[in-house]
Amino acid sequence: MIPHETWLEMAVELALESVREAGGRPFGAVIVKNGALVATGVNELHRTGDPTAHAELQAIREACVRLDTPRLDGCTVYASGHPCPMCLAAMHLCGVDACFYAYSNAEGEPWGLGTAPIYEQLAKPLAEQSLYIRHMPVRPEGEDLYEVWARTRKG
Repeated sequence: MIPHETWLEMAVELALESVREAGGRPFGAVIVKNGALVATGVNELHRTGDPTAHAELQAIREACVRLDTPRLDGCTVYASGHPCPMCLAAMHLCGVDACFYAYSNAEGEPWGLGTAPIYEQLAKPLAEQSLYIRHMPVRPEGEDLYEVWARTRKG
């Protein structure tokens, strides 16, 4: 079995390669299942302009395609940096079992790469967050959205 440190080194090497060769942000991710490499990803914001193109999400997208499932149960994510709240939420949503990261939020903070302020915002009740977010239960006439989904979904 390959040790966690080896997979983490791979994630950091991917990040270094992305920085050196493409001018990307310093983030790489590796997804492993049953001791085998499933997918990799690097931050592609610089290339795509997509602020959600984080290394972990790119790797999750690739893993889901390769495994032909939206579930990543049994998988481990190895990330060069502390996953942001968006990436952490994605790991929860798709069932990743574990995540290891090489660089902490505190280490990224001096470089403008920490996400601790976002974690702090998300820990507050919705009404106290800096993003204005409110529930407005508007329902157009006709069929209920979730009832239609329940009737038409497969499996």
